[in-house]
Amino acid sequence: MDTGIASVFIVTHRQIKPQSPSDTEVTQTDGSDQLPLHQLFTIALSFSLLFFLLTLYLFGIPKPISSHFKPRSLTRRLSTRRAVTRKKPGWNSNQNGAWTQGWKVSYKGDEWDSEKLKVFVVPHSHNDPGWKFTVEEYYERQSRHILDTIVETLSKDTRRKFIWEEISYLQRWWRDASEDKRESFTNLLKNGQLEIVGGGWVMNDEANSHYFAIIEQVTEGNMWLNDTIGFIPKNSWAIDPFGYSPTMAYLLRRMGFENMLIQRTHYELKKELAWNKNLEYIWRQSWDADETTDIFVHMMPFYSYDVPHTCGPEPAVCCQFDFARINGFFYERCPWGHPPIETDQENVQERALKLLDQYRKKSTLYRRIHFLYLLEMISVILNAEARFGTLDDYFQTLRDEADRINYSLPSEIGSSEVVGFPSLSGDFFTYADRQQDYWSGYYVSRPFFKAVDRVLEQTLRASEILMAFLFGYCQRIQCEKLPMGYAYKLIAARRNLALFQHHDGVTGTAKNHVVLDYGIRMHTSLQDLQIFMSKAIEVLLGIRQEKAVSAREGTIQSVVLFNPLEQTREEVVMLVVNRPEVTVLDSNWTCVQSQVSPELQHDKSKIFTGRHRVHWKASVPAMGLQTYYIANGFVGCEKAKPAKLKLFSNSSSIQCPTPYTCSEVEGDVVEIENPHQTLTFEVNRGLLQKVIQNSGPQNAVAEEISVYSSTGGAYLFLPEGEAVPIIRSGGHMVISEGPLMQEVYSYPMTEREKTPISHSTRIYNGGNTIQEFLVEKEYHVELLGKDFTDKELIVRYKTDINNKRIFYSDLNGFQMSRRETYDKIPLQGNYYPMPSLAFMQGSNGRRFSVHSRQSLGAASLKQGWLEIMLDRRLAKDDGRGLGQGVMDNRVMNVVFHILLESNISSTSNPVSNPQPLSPSLLSHCVSAQLNHPLQAFIAKKPQDISVQTHWSPFSPLTTSLPCDLHIVSLKVPRPAKYSQQQLGDPRFVLMLHRRNWDPSYCPKARSQCTSMADAPVNLFNLFKDLEVLKAKPTSLNLLHDDTEMLGYAEQFSDVAHKGHVIIPPMEIQTYKLELRPLQQTPMAGLNRMLLSHVISDEVKNIKDAA
Repeated sequence: MDTGIASVFIVTHRQIKPQSPSDTEVTQTDGSDQLPLHQLFTIALSFSLLFFLLTLYLFGIPKPISSHFKPRSLTRRLSTRRAVTRKKPGWNSNQNGAWTQGWKVSYKGDEWDSEKLKVFVVPHSHNDPGWKFTVEEYYERQSRHILDTIVETLSKDTRRKFIWEEISYLQRWWRDASEDKRESFTNLLKNGQLEIVGGGWVMNDEANSHYFAIIEQVTEGNMWLNDTIGFIPKNSWAIDPFGYSPTMAYLLRRMGFENMLIQRTHYELKKELAWNKNLEYIWRQSWDADETTDIFVHMMPFYSYDVPHTCGPEPAVCCQFDFARINGFFYERCPWGHPPIETDQENVQERALKLLDQYRKKSTLYRRIHFLYLLEMISVILNAEARFGTLDDYFQTLRDEADRINYSLPSEIGSSEVVGFPSLSGDFFTYADRQQDYWSGYYVSRPFFKAVDRVLEQTLRASEILMAFLFGYCQRIQCEKLPMGYAYKLIAARRNLALFQHHDGVTGTAKNHVVLDYGIRMHTSLQDLQIFMSKAIEVLLGIRQEKAVSAREGTIQSVVLFNPLEQTREEVVMLVVNRPEVTVLDSNWTCVQSQVSPELQHDKSKIFTGRHRVHWKASVPAMGLQTYYIANGFVGCEKAKPAKLKLFSNSSSIQCPTPYTCSEVEGDVVEIENPHQTLTFEVNRGLLQKVIQNSGPQNAVAEEISVYSSTGGAYLFLPEGEAVPIIRSGGHMVISEGPLMQEVYSYPMTEREKTPISHSTRIYNGGNTIQEFLVEKEYHVELLGKDFTDKELIVRYKTDINNKRIFYSDLNGFQMSRRETYDKIPLQGNYYPMPSLAFMQGSNGRRFSVHSRQSLGAASLKQGWLEIMLDRRLAKDDGRGLGQGVMDNRVMNVVFHILLESNISSTSNPVSNPQPLSPSLLSHCVSAQLNHPLQAFIAKKPQDISVQTHWSPFSPLTTSLPCDLHIVSLKVPRPAKYSQQQLGDPRFVLMLHRRNWDPSYCPKARSQCTSMADAPVNLFNLFKDLEVLKAKPTSLNLLHDDTEMLGYAEQFSDVAHKGHVIIPPMEIQTYKLELRPLQQTPMAGLNRMLLSHVISDEVKNIKDAA
């Protein structure tokens, strides 16, 4: 037996969530009773030496494995290994076998005659930035001590190694650490004993997080790491997210990462991949025909990442080597009846052979002769030198071996990235860890906080844009004080957004007080950003006031609209006012047509709040500012036109509010219409019935609001039967009809005294606006009280589209994935994440799309049905370690933009085409406006109408960008160090995304879209009053300027010379820019304005201090 082995190493604290009964369940602890790390190191090293001596005695001296990376040579001659033929296991788990989710693994014994089995040991510690405790509580209780012990223990022995992932904890520890500890930590990184894997602020969720937030959180961690310690990660580590998205693989590839490790995928999928030896593969994007997005992935084969499920396929055996469970160590016992025992001279040979047997069995699931072995909170791999290793040691060895041995199977599509492995595309949702336990509940858990996450996301992006303009137009150090004064709050906002992307944050799977802590952090950042934006807008508009003689009486209130998108927007906007007698004027004091309607609320005894909503059509330049005025008593303009109201109530009459004209609803149906579509509603239940497109077909869209009874928890969706409709005949209905907006509001009757939902349906008349073609649905949800305990609330749209139970949902707001309902898996397994969009398409090309401004879950359980879960309230824990249900529901509004489209040319058949379809260009525009709304800033106090405010317009772009080109971000990545950076160095970042759209639908998006990104965009001419001095391509995390290593096409690197940008569809490209204001421009006076603004702020601060 020529196999070299080494012992396993067990490390510190545990926060494993999904340990399950029978073959998998292990009781959870909070880590307070764990051993100090240095004791575990000592124990592990003792066992290591014993096993190492036994290895030398039994098998001789193994060949050493080089830890240095050798450049891959594609011209090297490759040898080929023959595939083994076996009988494939069935779909159902083998409940009687040792590996209940797999099969009885065996081997011949001669598989390692030519080369020895190599196993690496990589210790790690999994630190959740919030779960059962807040991030600060975990830091004080555990993480700071773990990092202290890592430095202390690794420094004593150069053979010891460790990996770390979460930068949120490392940054906090670095702040507290002494200079000696910092120096030791840096030295450990430099000599290869310590590796930072992933290096994001957190280990982010991949189902709910938007790609903007993912880029932000990885970049925040990677940049801090590089700026502070000089280390750039290249291996990703994601052992705990509940399913995986190809978006993450794409983003990591474009950030310069080479390898990925993942764990939580469906147990049947693991079995299928293990059977075909495809657990290591190349992950390729579905649209990529040129292998530019390829990244190598290692998938762990078993149930979890703890010791019993990592050394081999038999957890009862592996648990015997989890020495934290040994008698005398107060920790969870092995549930298989075979506890760990101390190793001595009497049993060392028997124990070594038993462990070696597990290693060999596990190695048969992979193609190569060395494998990755994760122990408990420790990723363990053992090498032939019986020494510890890092994740990089493993992947470097694998790539070296791939140059030498070709493991490709016949007819297999591989990749030049790493030879000998298959290329796969797609995502890993929905995750199931055993039987019918599908983790589709967390798509919707805590939806209120999922919505706050998106608000912070869009507000942060808008603030970054405004700060970039302030720095860009500034020419003097003094005027930098305003943006630099808020730089630290901007950085805090980035980090609070990043923190919530943690796989127990945005998922809604943390304890109540932890969720509240996340919420407070996000709310604080939102307040800080709003204050900064208001000050920035005052400066950019050059606010001044003039006293004028006027016969007009009354007051005005200024409203400034900021458009964060890269195209000019024509849009009907709404503002709540206290009085209905108002007039709207533009920045030139020209009258603007407007409409006023009563504000509504979720209260059947008082539907009208007494306030009013004024609507008008606004036009705001791309990434610019526009001012409007709301006037009372303005002579010469028509007042806002009151909407006509129609009222319906079975139980009691609704009082008509002043100054509106009201009438009663007649008949069983009611309609609202605009020039493009007519909507029909059932009066008794207040639900949408159909949508008639005036230039197209009639579409049945039967709206249904239902609830599932459920036994699930924060993670699992476990419905007890079908969803039951809750809306009964009766209730209240208010129809508002006006020139700009028409609305049907319904407060429905249910069997419970207080209904959990009311909803509004709106259509708009704007004239040349995107809004005219959509249907806006707003659901007010109050899933509160014991009547709704263990209930999950959904809305279901029953259409006449023959979609064959196939639909498409987005992945992270970046790309689409094809979803098909299968009878062989339960209802909950057919639910999928819907971060922002889901659509159905029939064989005739008709589409039904629902856009969301927050992450939810969706399914198409029957032909033509699309259902979306709105909220869930569950009393029970679902056995995944959290120890509670989800009962902290909050009042919330869910907004959808529904789009019905017909193709104008032949389109792909969803049934016969397994590839995901793309949204139409109109659909992209609808999504952009929903998720990046106009930001409104209202003057704190009304002014006398005789004081006319003149605010100069702000239009920073020379022209609107093509409709399929999106500015992901325009920012100053290091705002606090802006003035410290060398003049002339690129201090700004521009990130662009080229959206892919289906040309079978209207190519102009029925709007002002006149150009596409097929033609080059010149970065040097992008801004109106700013000169672009430099444009340098870089990686998405801003750390790599070698575009070839990122997989980009060659023309990406040419932009520095010509400034011309051509981005292939789906690609995201990033450029470092250096900007300066053009001389003698309208913005030349901005420096004086910035300086005076800073001085006035300083005077105010002095007064406040006094």
